Amino acid sequence: MIPAILPTYNRAPLSFVSGEGSWLVEADGRRFLDLGAGIAVNVLGHAHPGLTRALTEQAQALWHTSNLYQIPQQEALAQKLVDATFADTVFFTNSGTEACELAVKMARKYWTDKGQPDRHVVLAFTGSFHGRSSAGIAAAGSEKMTSGFGPLLPGFRHLPFGDHDALTEALKAPDIAAVILEPVQGEGGIVPVPDQCLKGLRDACDETGALLIFDEVQCGMGRTGKLFAHEWAGVTPDIMMVAKGIGGGFPLGALLATEDAACGMTAGTHGSTYGGNPLACAVGNAVMDNVADEAFLAEVNRKAGRMRQGLESLVASHPDVFEAVRGSGLMLGLKCKVPNGDVVSAGFAQQVIVVPAADNVVRLLPALNITDDDITEALDRLDKAAAVLAPVDA
Repeated sequence: MIPAILPTYNRAPLSFVSGEGSWLVEADGRRFLDLGAGIAVNVLGHAHPGLTRALTEQAQALWHTSNLYQIPQQEALAQKLVDATFADTVFFTNSGTEACELAVKMARKYWTDKGQPDRHVVLAFTGSFHGRSSAGIAAAGSEKMTSGFGPLLPGFRHLPFGDHDALTEALKAPDIAAVILEPVQGEGGIVPVPDQCLKGLRDACDETGALLIFDEVQCGMGRTGKLFAHEWAGVTPDIMMVAKGIGGGFPLGALLATEDAACGMTAGTHGSTYGGNPLACAVGNAVMDNVADEAFLAEVNRKAGRMRQGLESLVASHPDVFEAVRGSGLMLGLKCKVPNGDVVSAGFAQQVIVVPAADNVVRLLPALNITDDDITEALDRLDKAAAVLAPVDA
């Protein structure tokens, strides 16, 4: 008999009932140090006073009106994002996968309105993840996500990750509308794209006219020590997908674009009943007020350096368990020599939470405001978890 909840998740046997900062409390009272942050969502930790206050005040005033009317909280958040980024305009969604859907629609509408409807193909890369919608799985193209869901949405072409020659050749095709890329692959195993590659990609798109779409759903909102990861390379996209951290735990996503890239998206071409509702945008404004602050981002970089140094020591201390540290800012990965699921389970036993990813990696995606004491405690618990997994000398 099928359970009441559709069994699409392999859930851990944990039920959290409350949280504060970087800590979660299980139903039995145990406290877990959370280095997953809801998969890079809770950028300000659990029960952050500012976010709680913003949500409570808005909930007491107005929850929902729909996008048939002006929403002041939405307009304020859009302006903050425009002021802080390359973008001229913003569309609010409820999730990252909805932002992906709009990104694809926007790129294709752009070329249709320019009289070139045959330019509809979106180039994407192996190892990528762009959500679980039809467009999202078609963009990623991995058999794990697409098997059984055919026929897939057409109009995507996949390239080997990191193969510049293949990209250069592919961009010569006359049907290319856009390129979609995560500046740091998250689900793919915490794999940053080198700055020079992002610069080369921007140049290649400029030469051919293809739109450049960055997926910063996981690596954005301060996660790498800048508001958005692409800023490290000094390049800008034409379209950008945002979600996860932008709502600090409340469902919220956004699609940011230049005026030119968005020129085809006129009244009636897209919509959302819930997207950008007063509750979500009240929280989003509070998140931006914290995360977009330069002093806050400087602290993210300092803590990231401290955590990475500790993880390098962990790898050196447990060479039979870990192979290397990878990532950027507080988006870090431990490449494992033992199955990454074993590392996750050993972490649970030490009451520390990490998140698995592809390529036998475990992700560390803590709250951006994690304390120094919590970093010390996290490294200690990971060390104890690794000691359990290390083989015993005969």
